[in-house]
Amino acid sequence: MLNSFQSPGAVAFTIFDMPVYYYGIILAVAIFAGVYTADFLYKKYYNKISYIFDFTPYMVILGILGARLYYCAVNYSYYFLHPLEIFNIRQGGLSIHGMIIVGIFALFVFSKIYKMSFLKLVDVFLCGTALAQSIGRWGNFFNSEAFGLPTDLPWKLYIPASHRTLEYINFEYFHPTFLYESILDFCIFIILLFCFRKKLQPGMIACLYLIMYSVVRIFVEHFRIDSVLNVAGLPVAQIVSIIMLFVGIIGLRQYNN
Repeated sequence: MLNSFQSPGAVAFTIFDMPVYYYGIILAVAIFAGVYTADFLYKKYYNKISYIFDFTPYMVILGILGARLYYCAVNYSYYFLHPLEIFNIRQGGLSIHGMIIVGIFALFVFSKIYKMSFLKLVDVFLCGTALAQSIGRWGNFFNSEAFGLPTDLPWKLYIPASHRTLEYINFEYFHPTFLYESILDFCIFIILLFCFRKKLQPGMIACLYLIMYSVVRIFVEHFRIDSVLNVAGLPVAQIVSIIMLFVGIIGLRQYNN
């Protein structure tokens, strides 16, 4: 039985004394998997002609930019004092909520430029996003971040003292919340794949993603202890997730009218 596990460290290897981080490698794999999935699903269920890979480089840049700016915004107290650190993403610091928000707006623009269905694009990209999230969360593992409350469960995660908050400095083992979300995101991905086979109306799968991921994030945030911005006692990630949840529900209801 698993007693505990821990990160081997953030650095995978070095090239000419330049460290290459696991976080970056995993992020690259996650992006490729997500985009490939989106392109495959679009061709399989919507149209054999796809221009997704044509605008993917721009989507990646905009998505990372949105994810970084959102992360810095909710950590404004730190980045206001250390503005140059905004450009240092090699050691993590990306928010999926920022990526989703900017990504959806970007998809709307590209749908007009390439004359593709916006709702169909959002469907396939959010399904790919679920897979990418499932993979990408392992970057948090190698960085020893995004962990939860102290626990003594068999699957507990060891966190070095240098990565613990002062409040929990004397605890060694914590909930591996990155793992919880990784598993649940993969379940969302499988469910959405099944929904594609059911040939739902364009846009419905996107709404289902917003609903399911929001529920997952609200659940996972209940365990996490690294929320840096709280509003009325709630982590901002939960507040944004609640908003996304209602957007998904309202959007889904339109198909039933």
